[in-house]
Amino acid sequence: MTTTAAWDPAQYLKWSDHRLRPAVDLLQRVALPSPAQVVDLGCGTGNVTALLRARWPAARVTGVDASPAMLQRARASDPAVDWQEADVAMWRPASPVDVLFSNATLHWIDDHAALFPRLLTLVAGGGALAVQMPRNFGEPSHTSIYEVAREGRWRERLEKLIRPEPTKPPEYYWDLLRPHVSALDVWETVYTQALTGLHPVAGFVKGSWLRPFLDALDASERPAFENAYRARLARAYPPRVDGTTLFPFRRLFIVARC
Repeated sequence: MTTTAAWDPAQYLKWSDHRLRPAVDLLQRVALPSPAQVVDLGCGTGNVTALLRARWPAARVTGVDASPAMLQRARASDPAVDWQEADVAMWRPASPVDVLFSNATLHWIDDHAALFPRLLTLVAGGGALAVQMPRNFGEPSHTSIYEVAREGRWRERLEKLIRPEPTKPPEYYWDLLRPHVSALDVWETVYTQALTGLHPVAGFVKGSWLRPFLDALDASERPAFENAYRARLARAYPPRVDGTTLFPFRRLFIVARC
C-alpha cells in the first residue's frame, strides 16, 4: 500500500472534527515559539496546515502530499502556502526545517526502522519532529475489512492489500529515536468518538483505510463488499439508546527534539 491512493477529499473531510482533534493535541505539545520553516508532511486537504499557519504566522509553511485531488483542495484554501506534490516517503527539503509535522500519514509507509531516522535528518538542530499515527488496526473497524477481503470472488485481488499492523507500540519508537534526539515524548490517547447517522463507523473508515480495498473492486462489486463490512461493524459497534455510535480510536503521538 502506498501514499498515492486515490483519495476522496469529501469523504475524508466528512469526519473532519474527529480527524482534527489529534492534530490539535499534537500541536499543543510542540514547544517552539518562532520556527522559521514548518512542513506539513502528508498535508491532505490542508486543514491541519491551516492550524500550523495560525500557530506560527511568521513561518514559511510548506504542505507536501502525494494526492493531486487533496492538493487541489488545499491550494484553493490558502495560496500563501508552498504546496508540493511528492511521495512523502521520499520527499526532502532544500535545507533542514524547524518543524516537521505529520498527522495521520506515516502509517501508510512501510519500514519505520528506516523511515523515522531519515526524517530526523530533515530537521534542523533545536527543531522538532512531531507525528501522530492511528494505532487502531487490531480493532473490528479494521480487522473486519480483512475478513471480508478474504471472502468471495474478490479474495485474489484484495488479499495482497492486507498488511501487518503498520504502527508499532510506543516503546518501539522510544528505542528507535531516543539515541538520536535531545528530548523525546511518546504517548497514546484513545478517543471515544461519538458518531451519528447510518453506518457511521463504516463511513469514517471509508475515508481512509477502506479506500484502497474499494478502489481495487469493480463498481458492481463494491455494494456487496460494503454491505458485508457494515454488517460486521453493526455487531461490533451497536448504537446506544440515544442513537449515538461510540467508536473508540487509539492514536500514537511522538514529539522528538533534535
